[in-house]
Amino acid sequence: MGILFVTLAGQGHVTPTLAVVEELTGRGAEVEYATGAEHAEAVTGAGARWVELPALPAFRPVTANPIDEWFPHYFRAMAATYPVLLDHCRATEPDLICYDSTNWPARLVAHALGAPAVRTVPHTASNTHHNLMDASLARHIAGDLAEFTARHGVELDIPATIEAPEACSIVFVPREFQPRAETFDETFHFVGPVLGSRLDEEWSPRRDDLPLLFVSLGSVLSDAAFYRACVDQFGDGAWQVAMTAEGVEGTDLVDVRPWFPQPAVLKHAEVFISHGGMNSTMEALHQGVPLVVVPQTPEQAANADRVAELGLGERVGDHADLRAAVERVAADGTIRRNLDRMRAAIAGAGGAHRAAEVILSRGLRGA
Repeated sequence: MGILFVTLAGQGHVTPTLAVVEELTGRGAEVEYATGAEHAEAVTGAGARWVELPALPAFRPVTANPIDEWFPHYFRAMAATYPVLLDHCRATEPDLICYDSTNWPARLVAHALGAPAVRTVPHTASNTHHNLMDASLARHIAGDLAEFTARHGVELDIPATIEAPEACSIVFVPREFQPRAETFDETFHFVGPVLGSRLDEEWSPRRDDLPLLFVSLGSVLSDAAFYRACVDQFGDGAWQVAMTAEGVEGTDLVDVRPWFPQPAVLKHAEVFISHGGMNSTMEALHQGVPLVVVPQTPEQAANADRVAELGLGERVGDHADLRAAVERVAADGTIRRNLDRMRAAIAGAGGAHRAAEVILSRGLRGA
């Protein structure tokens, strides 16, 4: 069975699919993966053949409203992938196209060619009862959208560039984390986080006599003042810290690096200060680590609110008093019990094995 995965960019969008690719190729499926060059090594390492997509250009906002600039920027990058994907799929005729929910060109190609499709959702799913992102945020793409649809003779509206239903969606969160989960039908498969071979990565803290705090704002955003606050607030000898950052000096007790093998660090962590990206959130819950979430974007704020609502940690507004929040969640027995229940839910969600079963069940072209 020939399967084409499509995810243009975004570590948090590509990473959850890699364990699924590993599972599929381990079962003998032939998998191609269309993405930007920065992810080529990762997808080939998972067993797929890389198909190059035009790169996502660097995003450098010039106004005080970067969200208004982001959607036109991303739309144009997506639009550039459409003819590349269409030509590739006409030539190779994949049996199934498995595409990231933000990659609407792959949906158009699948539907145009009559190929079965599976949508992967790396965050909470949306429907009429729970909407993660308001399509009105993309209002500035109207001109680009009109030009694209006229050039390629396709039908596409603004809401469909943000969220569009598919006959089959794989959601990389457990159903127990999904807001309004009872309103999602059988076309949504909540498989939970999928870490695959990343669970085999190794890392050890410098000390075995101090609790470990892990700090990361993810791979996209950075905040030097936030990092310095962590060094100041946790440098008195009560904690040791592993912190993903650049341009900040560490100490004997604060290990600062540009990258850590996150699942391996979380195996040792007592608390995780995070931006609340869904990958980071799910990896913390997979390891049963309470969260202190400092969200940087609307999506992360929604994740932070869900963490707080389910009693899995706290949301904080800034870095003024991180120490108190960390010590509260570390000592909270109710949070610990909630984490144990969520770990059990994740274990029962099926992960990469279930995701592969869903994908393979979609059958061959025309089935």
